[in-house]
Amino acid sequence: MKNTLKVKRAQKNITQEDLARQIGVSRQTINAMEAGKYIPSTVLALKIARYFGKRVEDIFELEDSD
Repeated sequence: MKNTLKVKRAQKNITQEDLARQIGVSRQTINAMEAGKYIPSTVLALKIARYFGKRVEDIFELEDSD
């Protein structure tokens, strides 16, 4: 699953730690998502989308291999 999490964070000028704190996960979870090593649950994806004021599809995109 591809995502634009790192770009969205940069646009808001927040760190992985800041985002993690806001949505209730660890910084390592944010790092793993940005690296494509962790696919978030539906609830987590919705929390992230809500935080950025975007739709889930604006941040996360399924790849053919998913």
